[in-house]
Amino acid sequence: MKRRSLLALCLGSLAGSLLGQPAFAQQQTLTIGLIPSEDAQAMLENSKEVIAKLEQQLGMKVKPFISTDYNGIIEALRAKKLDIAYLGPFSYALATTVANVEAFAVPETKKSGKTSYNSLLITRKDSGLATLAQLKGKTLAFVDPSSASGHLFPNAGLTKAGYEPAKYFSRVVFSGSHDASILAVANKKVDAAAVASPILALAVSKGVVKQDDLNIVWTSPDIPESPMVWRKDLPPELRTRIAAAFGSLKGVTWGDRGELNGFVATNDAAYNVVRDTAKILNLDLKAMK
Repeated sequence: MKRRSLLALCLGSLAGSLLGQPAFAQQQTLTIGLIPSEDAQAMLENSKEVIAKLEQQLGMKVKPFISTDYNGIIEALRAKKLDIAYLGPFSYALATTVANVEAFAVPETKKSGKTSYNSLLITRKDSGLATLAQLKGKTLAFVDPSSASGHLFPNAGLTKAGYEPAKYFSRVVFSGSHDASILAVANKKVDAAAVASPILALAVSKGVVKQDDLNIVWTSPDIPESPMVWRKDLPPELRTRIAAAFGSLKGVTWGDRGELNGFVATNDAAYNVVRDTAKILNLDLKAMK
């Protein structure tokens, strides 16, 4: 994906919109939906810095909403209860089939310097489970049916390698969050779990788990970062302001992604790889909503 500065992209049109009375002047609050990639309270706490800076840049209240699952965010976007949202790559692909939304920015993490990440299949090192072949008949935790790194990519990757999860494992469960999946492995509730690489790194940095206690038995191809999306029916001048505000964020901490270099521009086409991966599983995105 070609990187472009969101701030540079928007300054020209922003200057034009400020010459007159903006159509969104009566809007006092911008609502933002956050995906439940970690504990809801932790997600809210770790998003405070971004929310505060957005309020400063936009000159309006920014109200966060955290759903218990991805579908809750999608439904809120469809019902126009949210203006913008932070979605997973797969949940974004799903959202575009039912809601008038569009990806406009992605975070670039400071640690990786990339706008992509990976899905990892982890086990406990003391389990002796170090390869996919050794997982036959074991238990597996996915995160959420609409999670890219916690379900779609590992499911497709395992299936493509000849290990169809529903048949290969003795039990497959959905934990509800990446944190829960990591802890399920650590506490021997399941033998293996599919989790996002940055969330595992964050759990290690916090001392929740030790990297040396875990095996990584499978790694996905690069997955485009979770996008910020907006409803396309928001006033153009408001969308310009929102994009410029995100483009100005540098060195902030953002939820499970930790410290960021900033946000860079993206578009809908960047997520065609997600749609192509869904085809491996014969998933009809429209039928899923």
